[in-house]
Amino acid sequence: MTIDQIAAVSLHITPKTIWTFVRATTRDGLTGHGEATLQGAAAAVEAAVRRQAATLQGLAPDTALARIQAAPLPHQIAEAAAVSGIDQALADLVAQQAGLPLVKTAGAAHRAAIPLYANINRGTTDRRPSGFAARAAEAVARGFKAIKIAPFDDVTPATAETSQGRRLITAGIERIAAVRAAIGAVDLMVDCHWRFTAAAALDTLKALAPLDLHWFECPLPEKPANFPALRRLRSQANRQGTRLAGCEMMIGVSGFRPFLEAGIYDVVMPDVKYAGGVRETLRIAELAAAHGTACSPHNPSGPIAHAHSVHLSAHIENCPFLEYQDGETPLFFDIVTGDLPDPTHGVSALPSGPGLGVALSPDAMQRYRLNQASTSDKGGTVS
Repeated sequence: MTIDQIAAVSLHITPKTIWTFVRATTRDGLTGHGEATLQGAAAAVEAAVRRQAATLQGLAPDTALARIQAAPLPHQIAEAAAVSGIDQALADLVAQQAGLPLVKTAGAAHRAAIPLYANINRGTTDRRPSGFAARAAEAVARGFKAIKIAPFDDVTPATAETSQGRRLITAGIERIAAVRAAIGAVDLMVDCHWRFTAAAALDTLKALAPLDLHWFECPLPEKPANFPALRRLRSQANRQGTRLAGCEMMIGVSGFRPFLEAGIYDVVMPDVKYAGGVRETLRIAELAAAHGTACSPHNPSGPIAHAHSVHLSAHIENCPFLEYQDGETPLFFDIVTGDLPDPTHGVSALPSGPGLGVALSPDAMQRYRLNQASTSDKGGTVS
């Protein structure tokens, strides 16, 4: 069995969202699936997949997977997304060949079901505090025991310390307060999307102390120059009973190692779409565990990345829960065939069947495929 084709396909899911998938097909008719969604970069990712695919066609799936895993990971994020998506698709093929669910190809799993937290951000179109509160309460009513929001719309590091920025930060705090009032003691996480300066992040974190956050995520751009400020933020967060989380866009073990060795975060968040694929994400989790750091995979995009993340999370002992993109679009379930478990009560079973257990629907690929000649590539997905 050899690889006939590896190709990327981007689907236009909502006016704001494009999901990019990788399909690896063998000459015997098997197809493995991966996901490489990157906001605003579908065309760049597709081009990177084409470049990588040229070196892998004609190989056996296990040989191709070994080759791509042995190669140094790229430093550029679109290239890393392409490699990660191909890695996932090949891992799916190898498991299908073996007749095993993907989870069983990585050794003994530590759990048979994965706790999830609901990321309600993209599904919250009413950005008033009441809109956030209603969406959070609805997720809790369906059984989720942890909620994440990204409430600091339009704040940037350039404006964070201005009067305009302070107004926007106040609006974000009001959204958080409304969600806390709506969900009671349920865990609440806040994603900042690197929008703050060090001073603004510290002031905001202190202002949030009464709201008992579970974690405060990605407050500052993740570069070595910000390590001292991030360590100060972690210390302040921990004094408040809050964790500091980040590293959702880092690539490979080498990208995470400096943050872990410097003690920057309580929780690191490797994304199977960028970190290097399935095996590399598990290596990152092992390194995090060796540093006493929790590992909660970043997973705010489409159903293929979600299925891969569920499989790999079964192997991560230091994973408190997995992110789940809640309520953005019903296409999350409608564009796939196979077994994509419904997250009943905030928990996902493992997909069954050989390989990933989930595949893109041919009808969905035809109906929602992005026409890059006529549609600008401004979509993607954010956490």
